[in-house]
Amino acid sequence: MDANSSQPLTFYDFLDRMRNPASLDLVRAIKSFIVSFSFYAANPENDSKKLQDFLVTMEDAIRDHPLWVGATEEEIDSAMEGLEKYVMTKLFSRTFASSPEDTKVDQEISEKISLLQNFLRPEHLDIPAVLRNEASWLLAEKELQKINAFKAPREKLLCILNCCRVVNNLLLNAAMSEDHILAGADDFLPVLIYITIKASSHCANPPQLHSNLKFIQLFRRQEKLVSEVAYYFTNLVSAKSFIVDLEAKSLSMDAVEFQEGMEAAREAHKAAGVEASARQMDPGPSRKMLFRETDSKGILVNELMVGGLSKYPFMEAESGELTVGDVETLLATYKDVVLKYTTLCRALKRLSVSNSKTESPVLLVPPQQSQGKGKGK
Repeated sequence: MDANSSQPLTFYDFLDRMRNPASLDLVRAIKSFIVSFSFYAANPENDSKKLQDFLVTMEDAIRDHPLWVGATEEEIDSAMEGLEKYVMTKLFSRTFASSPEDTKVDQEISEKISLLQNFLRPEHLDIPAVLRNEASWLLAEKELQKINAFKAPREKLLCILNCCRVVNNLLLNAAMSEDHILAGADDFLPVLIYITIKASSHCANPPQLHSNLKFIQLFRRQEKLVSEVAYYFTNLVSAKSFIVDLEAKSLSMDAVEFQEGMEAAREAHKAAGVEASARQMDPGPSRKMLFRETDSKGILVNELMVGGLSKYPFMEAESGELTVGDVETLLATYKDVVLKYTTLCRALKRLSVSNSKTESPVLLVPPQQSQGKGKGK
């Protein structure tokens, strides 16, 4: 579903037209634009302006192109959606979270959310009991969690739109079935804030809330950030700002209780980190059992298990046990594994080639001997 209409996004139809030989001029213009980004250092605001100007220019070119003669406004719009998706997917690594500042803000928000998850409750945000619907909240969370699965601004925006529509439907149902008088943003925003915090807790990867919002704001076609979409998007931006600036006075909570909650959350995280590190260093029953099972298979296997698992301490770790401090160790471990794997592959390849060279004459000897014996007879 489109973020502004019920028209489907025919992205593959757009790609099919781009494969038409008649579209060669358009293809060249698109490729040239994508390549041009490699000539300059990343600058989110400048990159945004370049993209918006390019999309305007390309829309005029598509309208005047023979392949779109007689096309409806919906077909032109679908072509532009396809173009935006194609270009931004190609430029994603260059344009998403492209500055150290964005990464820093994402990390700070993620860390604050992880603390708030330990003690923040719906009543602290003055969410009425009638709106505390766990099923609806879970559905909204799942929609928001999908945002990191996409690279195109429109698709990321759809995740926000779907999440907010679930919240809005919750409010409407409460108004009809529970005689709850809707208070507009006063009802909507607190629920969205709570869902945003809860959704972040279930993400396997950092939610990158700030970078996702900035990416959409900069690289979604500006004419599409209007009406319902703009309202929901603005609300999530407000939810993010609320979380960033959140203090005791922002909540229905005593300042002392808030500080105690934050401190307890920090201590809990610290203890969890220590416990996770201890588990990583201790082989544990399952690892010891694995050693005993393979002990009779030879020295090489024993060395692998003794030296190997101690060097790869995350073999049995769960995602929820990992901390930010583990990233550096994980990266080093990953590089070590890749290096050893590629080295082993090269060695095996050389060994197989060497074996084939030495074995070939041996395989040819019996036929030669039989021929020689025949001649002697």
